Amino acid sequence: MSVQSPTADGLPAAPAGTAGPRDRARARVSARGIALVLYIVFLMLPIYWMVNMSLKTNAEILSGLTLYPRNPTLQNYVTIFTDPSWYSGYLNSIHYVALNTVISLVVALPAAYAFSRYRFLGDRHMFFWLLTNRMAPPAVFLLPFFQLYSTIGLFDTHIAVALAHCLFNVPLAVWILEGFMSGVPREIDETAAMDGYGFPRFFLTVFLPLIRSGIGVTAFFCFMFSWVELLLARTLTSVNAKPIAATMTRTVSAAGMDWGLLAAAGVLTIVPGALVIWFVRNYIAKGFALGRV
Repeated sequence: MSVQSPTADGLPAAPAGTAGPRDRARARVSARGIALVLYIVFLMLPIYWMVNMSLKTNAEILSGLTLYPRNPTLQNYVTIFTDPSWYSGYLNSIHYVALNTVISLVVALPAAYAFSRYRFLGDRHMFFWLLTNRMAPPAVFLLPFFQLYSTIGLFDTHIAVALAHCLFNVPLAVWILEGFMSGVPREIDETAAMDGYGFPRFFLTVFLPLIRSGIGVTAFFCFMFSWVELLLARTLTSVNAKPIAATMTRTVSAAGMDWGLLAAAGVLTIVPGALVIWFVRNYIAKGFALGRV
């Protein structure tokens, strides 16, 4: 009877014609790597195709399928950066999205603190009621917002869209922040009070730095909802505050759809979201680990 000699790592060598533990492990790693590569390609393909179209003329796009531009051009981007009807849409979107994010955080922070630290009659019911507002589709509130803003003169203003989005972002922000705040020991509040800290000073200088990851995660979700939301933003604006999403839906002319210009606008629309994700990526990772994300 032959004796199998051990390998360098102490494991017995596999008989001839059979796969050993190391070979099976390598096969699993290779399969996972291939699956990961295919998944990344699947996710990146639409983005690549949009960038590819943005560097083509409309005639080349309509002429047939090509994997890369034959004659790359930046004219579509030049049009967006020089035409006020296009670049003003980006400025309007950034304006009301920033307003909404700030307002949502300012309102949600004290509310989340109250839900995490105090118990009062109906607190859980009120917390659930806040979340039901987030569950409702924007179309439900479209007509009341339109009539209200038209009556009081807020139609086609940045603050109108920002306040409308607060109806959905504030409940989400309260829910996320309450999870982070509940993880902070109450002894910190008591210690700060014993040290003579007033509540405003304690809240701003001690408590908020402890939940900065939660604030980053909340700001990200508020920003992304307000940035991609179309129904309210398009209906509550017409000219002065019209967002880029509404501008992109009105690119049809007598000559047809300008696909290259629309693709360039789509590429530039992705950039702000990608930048926000880059800056809060560490906070998002902590949010998945510690908070309600």
